[in-house]
Amino acid sequence: MSQHHDDFAVEPIRGLPELPPEGETILWQGRPDAFALSWQALSLPWIAGYFVVLAAWRFLSLVDLLPMGQVIGYSVPFLGLGAIVLGLLGAFGYVQARSTVYTVTNRRIAMRVGAALTVTLNLPYTRIAAADFAPGRRGTGTIALHTLGGPKLSYLTLWPHVRPWRISVPQPALRCIPDAERVARLIAEAAEARVAVPQVAHTAAPAPVAAPPSAPAARPARPAAAAAAVAAE
Repeated sequence: MSQHHDDFAVEPIRGLPELPPEGETILWQGRPDAFALSWQALSLPWIAGYFVVLAAWRFLSLVDLLPMGQVIGYSVPFLGLGAIVLGLLGAFGYVQARSTVYTVTNRRIAMRVGAALTVTLNLPYTRIAAADFAPGRRGTGTIALHTLGGPKLSYLTLWPHVRPWRISVPQPALRCIPDAERVARLIAEAAEARVAVPQVAHTAAPAPVAAPPSAPAARPARPAAAAAAVAAE
């Protein structure tokens, strides 16, 4: 598992910091659905509801004190402010989705994430303990990865491409991807095939061991017939 960041490097293949080694094949590439990412990762429904509650509270608190026109005039600005905030968050989600590339190969999962600070995360299947699939709206879904060891991941650096609220032990996630169920099956098959391949480790050759001092050479045994002839003489 490794992280790579270079603001000036040119990707030889979209989403990968370098050419894949011999024998590695790209099985799938994609990015989050911009609307689904904004809706889920940025909690747009909760934020919209918050401003609606503010507007309703303002309306109810003034409806018995002022004329209806003034009450509406004091309440509507909360809805306008909410629309501005939702628009900004939607734009942020769109930029995040467009700058993200998820890559699934027969050996690893690579995640190029970040709009201003670009980070590429390489996750070999041998370093992934499990993957959790969570279906979403309109055929999208999220695949969260449980990693084994390696460098400590930063929740803030990877957000929103992480499993929500797993801050102490962040889990990288392919967030809100289209056709997520098919991609999950593809990852499962590739990981199973990769883990089943025996890993050959290169070890240093053992140092030669000096032979112990040799004993005096023993005289070869005589054949039984020769021994008998000598005895007869």
